[in-house]
Amino acid sequence: QVQLVESGGGLVQAGGSLRLSCAASGLTFRTYRVGWFRRAPGKEREFVGRIAWSAGSTYYSDAVKGRFNISRDDAKNTVCLQMNRLKPEDTAVYYCAADQDITNWATYEYWGQGTQVTVSS
Repeated sequence: QVQLVESGGGLVQAGGSLRLSCAASGLTFRTYRVGWFRRAPGKEREFVGRIAWSAGSTYYSDAVKGRFNISRDDAKNTVCLQMNRLKPEDTAVYYCAADQDITNWATYEYWGQGTQVTVSS
């Protein structure tokens, strides 16, 4: 059974940093495309970024490019989202997700339960 578990959320002041982790059981991250998403109150779910397969190529939304970084630790089978220079508008529940489809990069089969990030001004 596949399970993704996020951790590392919390309350931080604007300009600060947080590091989220996504741990997987039942799958091996280096053979998946792993994405991070967020949902702010009253808003649609938003793509944040992703890291893909063994090559580990990354891609970020314009909203976080240059501030957030996604990395993968194959030994621990975890994917991390390092968030720097946080802004109040980054406040959201953050989710990790994984999928193996190489033809449709927009879909994700497995999802975590989410972790809350709150950035105070």
